[in-house]
Amino acid sequence: MFNLLKTAVLMAAITALFMTIGRLLGGQAGMWLALVVALGMNFFSYWFSDKLVLRMYNAQEVDAQSAPQFYRMVQELAQRAQLPMPRVYLIQEDAPNAFATGRNPNHAAVAATTGILRTLSERELRGVMAHELAHVKHRDILISTISATMAGAISMLANFAMLFSGRDSEGRSVNPIVGLLVMILAPIAASLIQMAISRAREFEADRGGAEISGDPQALASALQKVHRMAQGMPLETAERHPETAQMMIMNPLSGGGIAGLFSTHPSTEERVERLLEMARSGMTAR
Repeated sequence: MFNLLKTAVLMAAITALFMTIGRLLGGQAGMWLALVVALGMNFFSYWFSDKLVLRMYNAQEVDAQSAPQFYRMVQELAQRAQLPMPRVYLIQEDAPNAFATGRNPNHAAVAATTGILRTLSERELRGVMAHELAHVKHRDILISTISATMAGAISMLANFAMLFSGRDSEGRSVNPIVGLLVMILAPIAASLIQMAISRAREFEADRGGAEISGDPQALASALQKVHRMAQGMPLETAERHPETAQMMIMNPLSGGGIAGLFSTHPSTEERVERLLEMARSGMTAR
């Protein structure tokens, strides 16, 4: 519940930031123009991003004949989550990772690298795939698209300000110092909020995945293993397409320190601790 409330608050914050900056820099007309352009870009992303990202990773669809054990695992978890059966894909990459995509539960896909299948036990892999199905159940693709729309619109407003010097809602020129600060700081603030939304959704998917699998300890163990291996085994496709890293169960490009502020994923330590607390509170494997 806390993460749902946090997401709502952050979505409200990024919307308020957009409205404020739009009126300050571009007036009402500039604000709506930026929003329409960003909506158009993200409409395409929302409807077609699943096909694009699966093609980027050269993911191969599998079924009950080509990958019986893995497919049946996803099928059983989808039934437990009361979800339609998603399409299932394998990616020929040694680095262990997995992701979900698709615009809604009826058009969803889950994908895992061959590396994660080799690395994790069956219990741990169930935890990972339950996490990905929780993303589908929570419609996180829609939430991330909306937040990306607002962040993209804010960046566009900043670019408009640079091109046209910025106008307030009554057409008067904005103070150039204020305009410069907004141009620099607004996209950073929007990115920080967008990343915070993404981290809140990861926590919620961990919780939901633990509930679907009934085994929070297995997911905690899987996260620890994937985190250790990700340090020395880069996901090559994610390096070529860093915009896809936020989809993974473990961000293969994340860093520490200041970079952590812009990370799309919470720290592995905090994720593991929350899952172990769920286990201590009485949730056991079923």
